[in-house]
Amino acid sequence: MTEVQKLTNNKEIIAYLAEKFPRCFFLEGEARPLKIGIFQDLAEALADDEKVSKTQLRQALRLYTAGWCYLYACKEGAERVDLQGNPAGILEKEHAEHAAQKLAESKAKVAEKRAAERAANPKTNKKPARPNSNKANGKKTNRPNLVAVDLATLTQGATVKVKAGNSTKRAVVLEVVKDNVRVELENGLTISVTAERLFA
Repeated sequence: MTEVQKLTNNKEIIAYLAEKFPRCFFLEGEARPLKIGIFQDLAEALADDEKVSKTQLRQALRLYTAGWCYLYACKEGAERVDLQGNPAGILEKEHAEHAAQKLAESKAKVAEKRAAERAANPKTNKKPARPNSNKANGKKTNRPNLVAVDLATLTQGATVKVKAGNSTKRAVVLEVVKDNVRVELENGLTISVTAERLFA
């Protein structure tokens, strides 16, 4: 006969409880407040189950009831459930307040931990400064290197800069037709642009 492998990981035990008592324990979605004294019911229901010890069961139950999903579910007037998911009492105000306090404390701890991690690794959280930013002291500045192009002097093969949105791209003049200039951008794209978008 093979020896039964005891569950020692709290999360594995909670998953096992959700499998054995699916109307009572939930791994996903909204949890339901548990009946007062549920540990005793669990201990009796799993008395012959060699997979879990009472000590491990108690620890796993503590972890489950400290989870955010469970604490969110503990609202005043919410219905408690037994192992089969049957109604087993109503959650009283003091218990709801205790759950809300625990939830707030838990969230504060997580926020503190994240802040400490950010402080310890400032490089991973800061966006690199853009080298050619067109902002100085919060005010937009005109780029000094952009000089308007005279269409009369433009020749095929000349190198120009094309303004596209907030950036400029280098391009080669292919053809000048009246007020439009056909250019080839560095990425190989060919476009027609008006004189006001061309710079030397």
